[in-house]
Amino acid sequence: MIQVLASSWALLLGMLLLMVGNGIQGTLLGIRGGIEGFSTFEMSLVMSAYFVGFLGGSRMAPELIRRVGHIRVFAALASLISAVLILYPALAHPISWTVGRVLIGFCFSAVYVTAESWLNNSVTNQTRGQALSLYMIVQMAGIVSAQGLLLVADPAGFILFIIPSVLVSISFAPILLSVTPTPAFETTKPMSLRDLIRISPTGAVGMFLIGGVYSALFGMASVFGSEAGLSVAEISGFIAAIYLGGLLFQFPIGWLSDRMDRRTLILAAGVIGGAAAIAAMAVGGSFAALAVTGAMVGGMSNPLYALLIAYTNDYLEPEDMAAASGGLMFINGVGAILGPLVTGWMMGVIGPQGFFLFIAVLMLTLAAYAAYRMTQRAAVPVDETASYAPVLPTATPVAVEVAQEFAIETAEDEAESAELSSDAA
Repeated sequence: MIQVLASSWALLLGMLLLMVGNGIQGTLLGIRGGIEGFSTFEMSLVMSAYFVGFLGGSRMAPELIRRVGHIRVFAALASLISAVLILYPALAHPISWTVGRVLIGFCFSAVYVTAESWLNNSVTNQTRGQALSLYMIVQMAGIVSAQGLLLVADPAGFILFIIPSVLVSISFAPILLSVTPTPAFETTKPMSLRDLIRISPTGAVGMFLIGGVYSALFGMASVFGSEAGLSVAEISGFIAAIYLGGLLFQFPIGWLSDRMDRRTLILAAGVIGGAAAIAAMAVGGSFAALAVTGAMVGGMSNPLYALLIAYTNDYLEPEDMAAASGGLMFINGVGAILGPLVTGWMMGVIGPQGFFLFIAVLMLTLAAYAAYRMTQRAAVPVDETASYAPVLPTATPVAVEVAQEFAIETAEDEAESAELSSDAA
């Protein structure tokens, strides 16, 4: 771990500041939209636009980097992100915000691709696992700490929009001034969706549903808080609880996934997450109860992203894993685009509780589908499954491919160790 920090501290510090900047703007817009009088449907369009841009950026960024290089991509996108963040309060209109969110999603996705390729270049096979864990912790720490910044100024003013703009601008300094050499950039062509669905129906359906859950949590939680009458401090605490739950449950679920039928774990996580969302509907406006149920929903939904990737890998050859991850991410992105739109519609029909109802329906649907698939296909023996690699729904194809490489290397090491033990016996 010390070796990883020594070689990658600048990248990790830059990513921390980027995640703080991105985390605060997502929550802030949900609160400011309520102040400006935007309807729930208008806010759902604004929030969905981020994922449209993010999906487009993750697919276009590799070609952009190949054409002009990492440095120019970083500099250009940093300027655009800072400009959009400053313009939000100056152009307080749903259409302007929607266009801005598309641009922000595109830019952040391309920035993540660039930074993650740099991170991958700075680690070795022996330190890749530690780098993945640190990267995930940095992402979560950035998003959680961002919620606390909402308390330093009035959301109706300009200061809270200036803060993320400054943080994003500063974040590029440690990355661009690092002595780490610019890496060669290569990505794998995605597997066709037809082949992916045929190989792992549970993985494909699950990634679509989890995309909807994650985008609802990331995009509409602050809108829910505003509609439910929570204070700014309560909204920030509620969102922080969701992400803290995702971080705390990531490793226990990963540990279990390498020791049992992953479909059973998917089913259990879906049931628990769905039950927690239903419980949140029942507790009303109690902030403490909302924080606890939010942590459970986040704790079950966030690790499911990596769990579904690991489950899909169980039915793939190592050389196909990276290609499959691209297809899974595309399916997840489509679900993420639809998530805020459907959530906004449900909140418009039945009120704020539509937020948790939407999440409950998706989580329980995933559990039911996993249970159905258990009757259609025998489980892969635990000693033949691929290793679980921690990766978050915010990851780009680069981070997921790094996780895939780590899973392959771990599986090969375990197989070699088993073979040596057998020979010794």
